[in-house]
Amino acid sequence: METGITHWLWSAAMKDLWLTLVILAAIQGAVALGKHTIRTRVADMDRRYKLRKALQVLGFAAMALPVAVIYRARLGGLNLVLGFAGAGFAFALQEVIASLAGWAAITAGGFYEVGDRVQIGAIKGDVIDIGPLRTTLMEMGSWVDGDNYNGRIVRIGNNLVFKEPVFNYNGDFPYLWDEIKLPVRYGCDHRYVLAELEAIANKVVGSHAEGAEAAWRELVQKFRVESARTSPVVTLVATDNWMQFTVRYVVAFKGRRNTKSLLFLAILDAVEASGGRFQLASTTLELVHVPPDQPAERTSTRLS
Repeated sequence: METGITHWLWSAAMKDLWLTLVILAAIQGAVALGKHTIRTRVADMDRRYKLRKALQVLGFAAMALPVAVIYRARLGGLNLVLGFAGAGFAFALQEVIASLAGWAAITAGGFYEVGDRVQIGAIKGDVIDIGPLRTTLMEMGSWVDGDNYNGRIVRIGNNLVFKEPVFNYNGDFPYLWDEIKLPVRYGCDHRYVLAELEAIANKVVGSHAEGAEAAWRELVQKFRVESARTSPVVTLVATDNWMQFTVRYVVAFKGRRNTKSLLFLAILDAVEASGGRFQLASTTLELVHVPPDQPAERTSTRLS
Protein backbone atom coordinates (compact mmCIF):
# COMPACT_ATOMS: atom_id res chain seq x y z
CA MET A 1 0.00 0.00 0.00
CA GLU A 2 2.76 2.39 0.97
CA THR A 3 4.67 1.53 -2.19
CA GLY A 4 1.60 2.33 -4.32
CA ILE A 5 1.14 5.72 -2.71
CA THR A 6 4.82 6.51 -3.11
CA HIS A 7 4.71 5.47 -6.75
CA TRP A 8 1.65 7.67 -7.32
CA LEU A 9 3.25 10.66 -5.59
CA TRP A 10 6.32 10.41 -7.82
CA SER A 11 4.51 9.53 -11.05
CA ALA A 12 5.01 11.70 -14.15
CA ALA A 13 1.67 13.48 -13.68
CA MET A 14 2.40 14.34 -10.08
CA LYS A 15 5.92 15.49 -10.90
CA ASP A 16 4.46 17.89 -13.47
CA LEU A 17 1.89 19.12 -10.96
CA TRP A 18 4.51 19.70 -8.23
CA LEU A 19 6.78 21.48 -10.71
CA THR A 20 3.91 23.68 -11.87
CA LEU A 21 2.93 24.64 -8.32
CA VAL A 22 6.51 25.49 -7.40
CA ILE A 23 6.97 27.65 -10.50
CA LEU A 24 3.63 29.45 -10.01
CA ALA A 25 4.40 30.10 -6.35
CA ALA A 26 7.82 31.50 -7.26
CA ILE A 27 6.35 33.78 -9.91
CA GLN A 28 3.61 34.97 -7.55
CA GLY A 29 6.19 35.73 -4.89
CA ALA A 30 8.34 37.63 -7.35
CA VAL A 31 5.34 39.70 -8.48
CA ALA A 32 4.39 40.49 -4.88
CA LEU A 33 7.97 41.53 -4.11
CA GLY A 34 8.07 43.69 -7.23
CA LYS A 35 4.82 45.46 -6.30
CA HIS A 36 6.13 46.13 -2.81
CA THR A 37 9.35 47.56 -4.23
CA ILE A 38 7.43 49.81 -6.63
CA ARG A 39 5.10 51.01 -3.87
CA THR A 40 7.97 51.96 -1.55
CA ARG A 41 10.51 53.35 -4.03
CA VAL A 42 8.50 55.05 -6.81
CA ALA A 43 7.18 58.40 -5.62
CA ASP A 44 5.29 59.48 -8.75
CA MET A 45 1.69 58.25 -8.47
CA ASP A 46 1.06 57.91 -12.21
CA ARG A 47 4.32 56.07 -12.86
CA ARG A 48 3.74 53.81 -9.84
CA TYR A 49 0.31 52.82 -11.11
CA LYS A 50 1.57 52.00 -14.62
CA LEU A 51 4.51 49.96 -13.32
CA ARG A 52 2.24 47.91 -11.05
CA LYS A 53 -0.16 47.26 -13.91
CA ALA A 54 2.65 46.22 -16.25
CA LEU A 55 4.11 43.91 -13.59
CA GLN A 56 0.70 42.31 -13.08
CA VAL A 57 0.28 41.60 -16.80
CA LEU A 58 3.81 40.19 -17.04
CA GLY A 59 3.06 37.98 -14.03
CA PHE A 60 0.00 36.47 -15.71
CA ALA A 61 1.98 35.84 -18.89
CA ALA A 62 4.85 34.31 -16.92
CA MET A 63 2.45 31.92 -15.12
CA ALA A 64 0.73 30.85 -18.35
CA LEU A 65 3.99 30.03 -20.17
CA PRO A 66 5.33 27.22 -17.92
CA VAL A 67 1.85 25.63 -17.72
CA ALA A 68 1.66 25.50 -21.50
CA VAL A 69 5.18 24.09 -21.79
CA ILE A 70 4.79 21.44 -19.06
CA TYR A 71 1.39 20.20 -20.26
CA ARG A 72 1.88 20.63 -24.00
CA ALA A 73 1.92 16.87 -24.61
CA ARG A 74 -1.38 16.34 -22.79
CA LEU A 75 -3.16 19.22 -24.50
CA GLY A 76 -2.84 17.73 -27.96
CA GLY A 77 -5.71 15.25 -27.56
CA LEU A 78 -8.08 17.90 -26.17
CA ASN A 79 -8.38 19.98 -29.33
CA LEU A 80 -11.78 18.68 -30.37
CA VAL A 81 -13.22 18.89 -26.87
CA LEU A 82 -11.83 22.36 -26.37
CA GLY A 83 -13.31 23.42 -29.71
CA PHE A 84 -16.85 22.50 -28.67
CA ALA A 85 -16.33 23.88 -25.19
CA GLY A 86 -14.94 27.10 -26.62
CA ALA A 87 -18.02 27.64 -28.76
CA GLY A 88 -20.24 27.20 -25.73
CA PHE A 89 -18.15 29.50 -23.60
CA ALA A 90 -18.08 32.12 -26.36
CA PHE A 91 -21.88 32.21 -26.41
CA ALA A 92 -22.26 32.20 -22.63
CA LEU A 93 -19.50 34.74 -22.04
CA GLN A 94 -20.16 37.09 -24.95
CA GLU A 95 -20.35 40.13 -22.63
CA VAL A 96 -17.01 39.17 -21.10
CA ILE A 97 -15.45 38.74 -24.54
CA ALA A 98 -16.89 42.09 -25.64
CA SER A 99 -15.40 43.70 -22.51
CA LEU A 100 -11.99 42.21 -23.32
CA ALA A 101 -12.32 43.58 -26.86
CA GLY A 102 -13.25 46.95 -25.38
CA TRP A 103 -10.17 46.83 -23.16
CA ALA A 104 -8.02 46.20 -26.24
CA ALA A 105 -9.70 49.11 -28.03
CA ILE A 106 -9.21 51.42 -25.04
CA THR A 107 -5.56 50.47 -24.73
CA ALA A 108 -4.66 50.51 -28.43
CA GLY A 109 -7.06 53.20 -29.63
CA GLY A 110 -6.34 55.75 -26.92
CA PHE A 111 -9.97 56.23 -25.90
CA TYR A 112 -8.80 57.32 -22.46
CA GLU A 113 -6.23 56.48 -19.80
CA VAL A 114 -5.96 56.62 -16.04
CA GLY A 115 -6.29 60.21 -14.83
CA ASP A 116 -8.53 61.37 -17.69
CA ARG A 117 -11.91 62.94 -17.04
CA VAL A 118 -14.49 61.18 -19.18
CA GLN A 119 -18.20 60.71 -19.70
CA ILE A 120 -19.34 57.29 -20.90
CA GLY A 121 -23.02 57.38 -21.73
CA ALA A 122 -24.64 59.23 -18.83
CA ILE A 123 -21.85 58.55 -16.29
CA LYS A 124 -19.13 61.16 -15.74
CA GLY A 125 -16.01 60.95 -13.62
CA ASP A 126 -12.24 60.61 -13.42
CA VAL A 127 -10.69 57.31 -14.54
CA ILE A 128 -8.91 55.72 -11.58
CA ASP A 129 -8.35 52.22 -12.98
CA ILE A 130 -8.62 50.33 -16.27
CA GLY A 131 -8.94 46.56 -15.98
CA PRO A 132 -9.42 43.86 -18.63
CA LEU A 133 -13.17 43.79 -17.97
CA ARG A 134 -14.10 47.09 -16.30
CA THR A 135 -13.12 50.72 -16.11
CA THR A 136 -13.37 52.29 -12.66
CA LEU A 137 -14.48 55.92 -12.30
CA MET A 138 -14.65 58.31 -9.38
CA GLU A 139 -18.10 59.64 -10.20
CA MET A 140 -19.00 63.31 -10.57
CA GLY A 141 -22.34 65.08 -10.68
CA SER A 142 -25.64 63.31 -9.90
CA TRP A 143 -26.90 65.14 -6.77
CA VAL A 144 -23.73 67.29 -6.70
CA ASP A 145 -23.61 70.33 -9.00
CA GLY A 146 -20.60 71.15 -11.09
CA ASP A 147 -17.50 69.09 -11.79
CA ASN A 148 -17.17 67.79 -8.24
CA TYR A 149 -16.89 64.24 -6.90
CA ASN A 150 -19.95 62.80 -5.22
CA GLY A 151 -17.99 60.01 -3.50
CA ARG A 152 -19.31 57.03 -5.47
CA ILE A 153 -16.95 54.69 -7.29
CA VAL A 154 -18.48 53.32 -10.50
CA ARG A 155 -17.28 50.27 -12.42
CA ILE A 156 -18.30 50.23 -16.07
CA GLY A 157 -17.96 47.29 -18.44
CA ASN A 158 -15.41 48.03 -21.15
CA ASN A 159 -17.89 46.81 -23.79
CA LEU A 160 -19.78 50.10 -23.33
CA VAL A 161 -17.20 51.89 -25.48
CA PHE A 162 -18.82 50.12 -28.46
CA LYS A 163 -22.37 51.04 -27.39
CA GLU A 164 -22.21 54.51 -25.84
CA PRO A 165 -20.50 57.76 -26.81
CA VAL A 166 -17.22 58.36 -24.97
CA PHE A 167 -16.44 61.99 -24.09
CA ASN A 168 -12.87 62.72 -23.05
CA TYR A 169 -12.44 66.08 -21.35
CA ASN A 170 -8.66 66.19 -21.75
CA GLY A 171 -7.49 63.45 -24.12
CA ASP A 172 -5.87 65.54 -26.85
CA PHE A 173 -6.86 69.03 -25.68
CA PRO A 174 -6.78 69.53 -21.88
CA TYR A 175 -8.88 72.70 -22.00
CA LEU A 176 -12.58 73.50 -22.27
CA TRP A 177 -14.49 76.48 -23.59
CA ASP A 178 -16.94 77.94 -21.13
CA GLU A 179 -19.28 80.93 -21.13
CA ILE A 180 -20.95 83.36 -18.76
CA LYS A 181 -24.12 85.14 -19.92
CA LEU A 182 -24.91 88.45 -18.20
CA PRO A 183 -28.16 90.42 -18.57
CA VAL A 184 -27.43 94.16 -18.34
CA ARG A 185 -30.12 96.84 -18.05
CA TYR A 186 -30.83 99.17 -20.94
CA GLY A 187 -29.58 102.66 -20.18
CA CYS A 188 -26.20 101.46 -18.92
CA ASP A 189 -23.03 102.46 -20.72
CA HIS A 190 -22.69 99.39 -22.95
CA ARG A 191 -19.20 100.29 -24.16
CA TYR A 192 -18.03 100.72 -20.59
CA VAL A 193 -19.55 97.34 -19.67
CA LEU A 194 -17.87 95.70 -22.67
CA ALA A 195 -14.46 97.12 -21.73
CA GLU A 196 -14.90 96.08 -18.08
CA LEU A 197 -15.82 92.50 -18.98
CA GLU A 198 -12.89 92.20 -21.41
CA ALA A 199 -10.48 93.45 -18.74
CA ILE A 200 -11.89 91.03 -16.12
CA ALA A 201 -11.73 88.07 -18.51
CA ASN A 202 -8.13 88.80 -19.50
CA LYS A 203 -7.10 89.20 -15.87
CA VAL A 204 -8.79 86.03 -14.55
CA VAL A 205 -8.45 83.56 -17.44
CA GLY A 206 -6.05 85.20 -19.86
CA SER A 207 -3.19 83.05 -18.56
CA HIS A 208 -4.90 79.92 -19.93
CA ALA A 209 -4.90 81.23 -23.49
CA GLU A 210 -1.18 80.72 -24.24
CA GLY A 211 -1.14 77.07 -23.15
CA ALA A 212 -4.46 76.42 -24.88
CA GLU A 213 -3.18 77.93 -28.12
CA ALA A 214 -0.11 75.66 -28.14
CA ALA A 215 -2.26 72.60 -27.41
CA TRP A 216 -4.69 73.59 -30.17
CA ARG A 217 -1.86 73.89 -32.70
CA GLU A 218 -0.89 70.29 -31.93
CA LEU A 219 -4.52 69.27 -32.35
CA VAL A 220 -4.69 70.93 -35.76
CA GLN A 221 -1.67 68.90 -36.86
CA LYS A 222 -3.27 65.65 -35.70
CA PHE A 223 -6.90 66.08 -36.80
CA ARG A 224 -8.83 67.82 -39.55
CA VAL A 225 -9.88 70.77 -37.41
CA GLU A 226 -9.73 74.47 -38.04
CA SER A 227 -7.89 77.08 -36.00
CA ALA A 228 -9.82 78.51 -33.07
CA ARG A 229 -9.50 81.58 -30.87
CA THR A 230 -8.34 80.72 -27.38
CA SER A 231 -8.11 84.23 -25.92
CA PRO A 232 -11.18 85.55 -24.04
CA VAL A 233 -13.86 87.27 -26.10
CA VAL A 234 -16.94 89.28 -25.06
CA THR A 235 -19.97 89.60 -27.35
CA LEU A 236 -23.21 91.58 -27.09
CA VAL A 237 -26.76 90.78 -28.18
CA ALA A 238 -29.74 93.12 -27.69
CA THR A 239 -32.87 91.29 -26.54
CA ASP A 240 -36.42 92.46 -25.76
CA ASN A 241 -35.65 92.77 -22.08
CA TRP A 242 -31.97 93.60 -21.68
CA MET A 243 -28.52 93.69 -23.25
CA GLN A 244 -27.00 90.23 -23.01
CA PHE A 245 -23.24 90.07 -22.76
CA THR A 246 -21.51 86.70 -23.23
CA VAL A 247 -18.01 86.14 -21.88
CA ARG A 248 -16.41 83.19 -23.67
CA TYR A 249 -13.07 81.84 -22.48
CA VAL A 250 -10.80 78.78 -22.32
CA VAL A 251 -10.14 77.09 -18.99
CA ALA A 252 -8.22 74.02 -17.81
CA PHE A 253 -10.60 71.06 -17.68
CA LYS A 254 -10.32 70.66 -13.90
CA GLY A 255 -10.71 74.35 -13.07
CA ARG A 256 -14.03 75.21 -14.67
CA ARG A 257 -16.15 75.75 -11.55
CA ASN A 258 -13.52 77.64 -9.55
CA THR A 259 -12.72 79.86 -12.53
CA LYS A 260 -16.38 80.74 -13.03
CA SER A 261 -16.63 81.70 -9.35
CA LEU A 262 -13.60 84.01 -9.67
CA LEU A 263 -15.12 85.66 -12.73
CA PHE A 264 -18.44 86.31 -11.00
CA LEU A 265 -16.68 87.78 -7.96
CA ALA A 266 -14.74 90.18 -10.18
CA ILE A 267 -17.89 91.09 -12.15
CA LEU A 268 -19.89 91.88 -9.00
CA ASP A 269 -17.02 94.03 -7.74
CA ALA A 270 -17.09 95.91 -11.06
CA VAL A 271 -20.87 96.42 -10.79
CA GLU A 272 -20.49 97.95 -7.30
CA ALA A 273 -17.63 100.20 -8.41
CA SER A 274 -19.30 101.43 -11.61
CA GLY A 275 -21.52 104.08 -10.00
CA GLY A 276 -24.56 102.88 -11.94
CA ARG A 277 -22.89 102.60 -15.34
CA PHE A 278 -22.98 98.79 -15.04
CA GLN A 279 -26.20 97.28 -13.67
CA LEU A 280 -27.43 93.73 -13.96
CA ALA A 281 -30.99 93.25 -15.21
CA SER A 282 -33.75 91.04 -13.89
CA THR A 283 -37.05 89.85 -15.30
CA THR A 284 -39.73 92.56 -15.33
CA LEU A 285 -43.46 91.94 -15.84
CA GLU A 286 -45.55 94.89 -17.07
CA LEU A 287 -49.34 94.99 -16.77
CA VAL A 288 -50.56 97.03 -19.75
CA HIS A 289 -54.25 96.10 -19.76
CA VAL A 290 -56.71 96.13 -16.84
CA PRO A 291 -60.49 95.45 -16.65
CA PRO A 292 -62.74 98.44 -17.50
CA ASP A 293 -63.89 98.93 -13.91
CA GLN A 294 -60.30 99.43 -12.70
CA PRO A 295 -58.18 102.59 -13.03
CA ALA A 296 -56.29 102.54 -16.32
CA GLU A 297 -52.87 102.72 -14.79
CA ARG A 298 -49.73 101.12 -16.11
CA THR A 299 -47.97 99.20 -13.39
CA SER A 300 -44.83 97.12 -13.35
CA THR A 301 -43.55 94.39 -11.10
CA ARG A 302 -39.89 93.53 -10.80
CA LEU A 303 -38.86 89.95 -9.94
CA SER A 304 -35.46 89.77 -8.30
